[in-house]
Amino acid sequence: MSKSTYPLKLPNSIKSAAAELAREEGVSLNQFIAAAVAEKVGVLRTTAEFLRERAGKARPKDLLRHVRAAPKVPPMVGDEPN
Repeated sequence: MSKSTYPLKLPNSIKSAAAELAREEGVSLNQFIAAAVAEKVGVLRTTAEFLRERAGKARPKDLLRHVRAAPKVPPMVGDEPN
């Protein structure tokens, strides 16, 4: 596995929280941050793939036809805009 460095600037509060969690996990702050970034990358890629598969051949313009055909009724109780 090749590695590269990246100078990371974090707010002090986030760095402190991450360092505390890393200590609790028994890993270095660097390992903790690398794992957190890897986890986020995996989640975003998985989500993007899932949404692409769910969308199939659907296009935004196709949705407009359904939105326009929806009944014009007031929101149900509890669904009103704020």
